[in-house]
Amino acid sequence: MSDFRRNCIERRLLIGTFAAIPHPVVIEVTAASGVDFLCIDWEHSQISRERIEDLIRAADVHRVPAMVRVPGHAAEDIAAVLDAGAAGVLVPRVSTAEQARAAVKATRYPPLGARGVGPGRAAAYGYRIPDYLAKANSELVLAIQVETAEGLANIADIASVEGIDLIFIGPGDLSVSIDAMGPAGKEKLDAAIQTIAKTALSAGRAVGIFRPSPDDVGAWSAAGISFFLVASDTMFLGASLAAGVTEAKSQNAISRSKKK
Repeated sequence: MSDFRRNCIERRLLIGTFAAIPHPVVIEVTAASGVDFLCIDWEHSQISRERIEDLIRAADVHRVPAMVRVPGHAAEDIAAVLDAGAAGVLVPRVSTAEQARAAVKATRYPPLGARGVGPGRAAAYGYRIPDYLAKANSELVLAIQVETAEGLANIADIASVEGIDLIFIGPGDLSVSIDAMGPAGKEKLDAAIQTIAKTALSAGRAVGIFRPSPDDVGAWSAAGISFFLVASDTMFLGASLAAGVTEAKSQNAISRSKKK
């Protein structure tokens, strides 16, 4: 079993971020920052299928696991990113046990699933297929994203599906789906998150969540959540630039006031 999957399953604290900028330089900078892993966001970015392999390769340079959030449930998309060498896959909008079982089927080779064998980068372009087949089922992380009212209602059935390593909570879509947006809906959203987390943990699944900032990672960690995707490269870039510009303007104002 890979260290990444073991750490996920054993619920060790893992801090990562979404990678949405389609350039290997950004991946290398992110990987060198100290993150435990990163998640290439194929669902909500302009990253092309052809570019994903280069981004995974850039993460490999720094030995940082790179998983990919695929656009949907298509088995061919899951196979494509795993063939490219991804350390795992995050499948969005899983709302039923049937969808969860389909994700397992697409991610695992027989007899655990039905993933097809291909000569991709993960298998050294065909030169090491037997070696890859021997370890893929035990090393790849399968995370499914629960982010709908239907998923919340079905969480016990979803969490019981064998082959799921981690249940990842998407608060943004969940808040829209259960009508709990904004400050007025915080209590309702937090209760839904707690329900998903407790149910998943009771079923022996690790739990992850997206947080727009690291401010409340400690609080959610105390609730048993161990896998955090904090913001994204674009969000960190924007926040850092805004803080730098504000500081520069502030220093300029101080300097000018001293000259008066």
